[in-house]
Parts: sequence; structure tokens; C-alpha cells
Amino acid sequence: MYDQFKVKAEAVSADVLRFQTKGEALDFIFRFMREEGLSTYAGESAVWADGNFIEDIDKNVLEAEGIFFGVTAQRAAGARFGICCMDWAIADTGTLAHDSTSFEKRLVSTLPEIHIAILSAKAILPDLQSFIERVSPEKFPFISLITGPSRTADIERVLTIGVHGPRRLVTVFVDELEVNTDEK
Repeated sequence: MYDQFKVKAEAVSADVLRFQTKGEALDFIFRFMREEGLSTYAGESAVWADGNFIEDIDKNVLEAEGIFFGVTAQRAAGARFGICCMDWAIADTGTLAHDSTSFEKRLVSTLPEIHIAILSAKAILPDLQSFIERVSPEKFPFISLITGPSRTADIERVLTIGVHGPRRLVTVFVDELEVNTDEK
């Protein structure tokens, strides 16, 4: 299902990568952000919402590089990168989904210019029906579905990327990462 997801997501301008280990994924994420201009300056920093991916990382070292874990609306609006763990991927549409009840997750996935989404390769579902069957409103009251970078064509029917959200979406699958919810 990964290959199908990758084809569909790349068709709507998302970047999709897969790594076997968390270490390989972290190396990529840090290298990518540095190459894209990560720094502690406004407009060049990153915000990272808490999740199972970063539980054993020394956050003080990363904050010295411009990666902040205390997510606020102001910090997210001024960040270049927003990073969070997603809960599911839907193969037939290239869509990411996550329980975004947490305000922090909503901020990091919508306000920064570049959204880096991390999830388990085991969390790929074949289609929307499979996703709907796993998600109950009682357990997940606020779900976000993300298909590619933000785009609109409502102004004179001209396609514009990044108007209502991130202009770039980078999806990082990790084979050894456990599924983020117990619904799967």
C-alpha cells in the first residue's frame, strides 16, 4: 500500500519518503531542515508537536538549533517548519489523517510554510472506507485530513500553493515506528 500512497501523494505535489529506523528518519529530517535554512531566527525556526517519535530526544539541544517544542500560535505562525506525528495514511487518495484534537497538532500542521508529517508505515489504510470504519467520533472528536500542500484556485481559477496552509508537505514513513493509535 505504501507504493500506492506514494504515487497518489506525489501526484498532488507532496514529498514521500520511507525509512527503516527512527534514527534514519531523524537524520533525514534534521538534514532536510538545515538544507532548507533552519535557524533560531524568526521565519526560519521549527515547531514540533509532542508525539511518540520524540519521547527520548534531548529537546534542549534541538531548541538551540531552532526546533521548539513549546508550541504556541505565535511561535507556529512565525515558524518555517511544523513537525508532527500523523495517525493514518489513506493509500487510494494519498491522504494523511490525524487526531487533531490537540491544538498544538493543528498549529504545526497548518501554520508553518513546510509541514513534515511522520507516521508508521504500518498505519497505511487502503481507502477512505477503511479509515471511517476505524475512527469513532467519541474517541477522535477532531480529525484532520491532509492531501498534499495547501492549494486553492478560487482567485480567477489560478492554482496557488500555500495560501491557506503549508506550501510544502513532506511525509516521512518509519517502518519501526509503532502505530500511533490503538484503533488500528
